[in-house]
Amino acid sequence: MLSEPLPAGPTEKAFVAAQRKWARGWRSIVFPGVFLVYLVQMGTGVAQYSKGLDAAAGYLFLGAFCVCYILTLPEAWCPTSRSFWPLYGALVVLFALELPFARADAFVMCVFIVVVTVARLGGRAMPIVVAFALLATFVPWAVPSWHDSLASAVNNGTAIAIPTIGLAMFGFFNVIRGNRALMEARSELARLAAENERSRIARDLHDLLGHSLTTITVKAGLARRLGETDPARALKEIAEVELLARRSLADVRAAIANYREVSLAGELASGRELLRAAGITADLPGAVDVVDPAHQELFGWVLREGLTNVVRHAHANLCVVRLSRSSVEILDDGIGEPASSGNGLSGLNERVAAAGGVVYAGPGSPKGWRLHVELPAARVPA
Repeated sequence: MLSEPLPAGPTEKAFVAAQRKWARGWRSIVFPGVFLVYLVQMGTGVAQYSKGLDAAAGYLFLGAFCVCYILTLPEAWCPTSRSFWPLYGALVVLFALELPFARADAFVMCVFIVVVTVARLGGRAMPIVVAFALLATFVPWAVPSWHDSLASAVNNGTAIAIPTIGLAMFGFFNVIRGNRALMEARSELARLAAENERSRIARDLHDLLGHSLTTITVKAGLARRLGETDPARALKEIAEVELLARRSLADVRAAIANYREVSLAGELASGRELLRAAGITADLPGAVDVVDPAHQELFGWVLREGLTNVVRHAHANLCVVRLSRSSVEILDDGIGEPASSGNGLSGLNERVAAAGGVVYAGPGSPKGWRLHVELPAARVPA
């Protein structure tokens, strides 16, 4: 009943497996075939109105119709199936061939044709259903030689059964399609959630490791230069490298578990140390009370990315950070060229956009580079 595999969670996978189990093998033949017992009426009609070779032909067409119906029903569920319409045409032709042998009783076949029609076309099948119902109503009356079979047709209510079963199948198949659409929607939501989580982890790891590895690189280089002239300070720098590496490892684990938090005050402190180790004069605020508490974590991420890029790319002598209630700005007096596009600024843009803010990253005045993030004063980011 399902034509293609769907990415899904455990519940959806169990449902898909169950559907495939029932739609394959002997089940796909036995259960639809149970309803063919209603064609026994046609066999009675063939026996009543046909003799000899005519009866044999009638039974042959009836058997071929049963086989064709079993083959057609699974194809009706697959919108891209190319074999449905040839099989459907064969059903209609077999019905037409059966008419001379079973007379009015042959219209029982229309009930089964209506089932596959509704399964394939849904609401668009209604004109076809009405057409079959009209045929079952008026054709037996219009053929004089069939008048002896009218009582059987009227008693069995074929003309009423055709639209009734068509309407019932329309509701049933809509429920099935609705369940399938719901399963596909849930599968898509699960896929998007997994993709968003991968993006979050990639973004957080970039921000965490980019900053930490830059600091480690700068401090290790400083320790190497101080190794001969000031061994005591070199050992201090190496100890700080070890401490930072351990902290970075903890941050990576926390980022994967989504428990890690970033604070603006902590980023100012670590940024001041990073700039000092890189030999860049730091003009940083001494407090963060001026910033809206709702914005402080986001501004911490901005500082982390901005100061890391200053150390990596700016070749600056001075770095200035300015804070206000709803904005943060980082300026340097370096070469004034942007960092190569990558996950850093992209991730920062995503964070700021999610909070309803805007990012400006461009040349400063009179030189250097300027990173400015502005958030709506009344907006509290999620």
